[in-house]
Amino acid sequence: PRPLFLPQYGLVFDAGSTHTALYIYRWPTDKENGTGIVSQVEACTVSGPGISSYADNPAGAGASLKPCLDKAMKIIPAEQQRETPTYLGATAGMRLLREQNSTKAEQVFAEVAKAIGEYPVDFRGAQILTGNEEGSFGWITVNYLLETLVKCSFTGEWIHPPAEDVVGALDLGGASTQITFLPGTTIDDSSTRVVLRLYGTNYSIYTHSYLCYGQNQALKMLMVSLHQGSLSPQQISHPCYPKGYQENITTADLYNSPCVRAPSTPSPAQVLTVTGTGDPAACSTAIQKLFNFSCGANRTCGFNGVYQPPVRGQFFAFSGLYHNFHFLNLTGGQSLTSVNATIGQFCTSSWEKVQKEFPTTDRTHLRDACAASSYILGLLLQGYKFNHTTWLNIHFVPQVANVDMGWTLGYMLNLTNMIPSETPQRVVGLQRSNWIAATVLLAVMLILIFCLLTVICCQKNSSGYESL
Repeated sequence: PRPLFLPQYGLVFDAGSTHTALYIYRWPTDKENGTGIVSQVEACTVSGPGISSYADNPAGAGASLKPCLDKAMKIIPAEQQRETPTYLGATAGMRLLREQNSTKAEQVFAEVAKAIGEYPVDFRGAQILTGNEEGSFGWITVNYLLETLVKCSFTGEWIHPPAEDVVGALDLGGASTQITFLPGTTIDDSSTRVVLRLYGTNYSIYTHSYLCYGQNQALKMLMVSLHQGSLSPQQISHPCYPKGYQENITTADLYNSPCVRAPSTPSPAQVLTVTGTGDPAACSTAIQKLFNFSCGANRTCGFNGVYQPPVRGQFFAFSGLYHNFHFLNLTGGQSLTSVNATIGQFCTSSWEKVQKEFPTTDRTHLRDACAASSYILGLLLQGYKFNHTTWLNIHFVPQVANVDMGWTLGYMLNLTNMIPSETPQRVVGLQRSNWIAATVLLAVMLILIFCLLTVICCQKNSSGYESL
């Protein structure tokens, strides 16, 4: 016979700027809408670049998703596939492509939808998330998994943890970066305010997504800035690349993004020689130039004139923030002084030395490690205004409760209405009666043990008298 409560599955594609991943989630269907009950079964990485790279070959974008869908079909039992909600959300890579060429963006979407539509799942559409959605859903994911929104007490009642327990989220992708937290003040700018009603509580969160300030686009802006400041037009000396590193790039590759302005006299076929100089101080200075720190009158801001209240509370930093710092072993809660020293030391290492130290690491990753970690420091300290004290409130993590950090879980919870706006009355009655039964059983067992011990003691005592 078919079991009464089969688990339910859900699929979410995270179509990022550099790559796509398919997350397979599972949750028990016999639970009332609680928290922390969704688990991640699998994260399948789609091979190849992000879907926005298929602008001139949209069918390729659709085809690229198939191996991961095939894998999902092996995991989800056949009789449950048709009721598996499936979503595709695209982020900053597609935001940029839509800015550049909306027709090409639509063609890519048509092809990915067509590919997913060939599978026996409940496909509910592909869409481009706004920056605010990306930030908010990441914040929901981390707080849902940490059970800071609502907790089930051991008697089966739902309790609301104090607001101080709620954590902020810091996310860094290839083309954008997000900061989301619960500020201590009212939010003065409605474009950065999102009000969420979750489990009977209203949260007015601050969130902002900086387009073009994801790692790949920021490093591209850095290279363009170095090129434009270069004395000889064919040479770029790069202070964030290791000393002794050299490569040739074309101006066409350098100026192929809406995040950088092509020079007024474009000569696309020009070849540029990039030489690493491994100079951490010059690297930091060059990175600072990517941000505009001037704020309008009487308002606090992050950068580029975007309003931001002072950071408050604990923060979880994931995606690119975690991966770059993990590479340099900096995810263990080190002080800012120690982090600065480690990055500075790495940034002075020669290309020969880093290749010897990390023989298995991909060349591009190794070349960019100093630039990326220096960029992260600039973003967190000067951009978001963390300082020596608040730095210790940032926790660099890839996962919480074995679920990858990011917006996909929060997105699915929202679209499948798994987080109710009101507090559930209590956990399903069965669970409460289970508690009562367990407590009664425990009490009975304790009484029996006590009786047994009493009997044994009495027997021992009486046998003692007899031996006298």
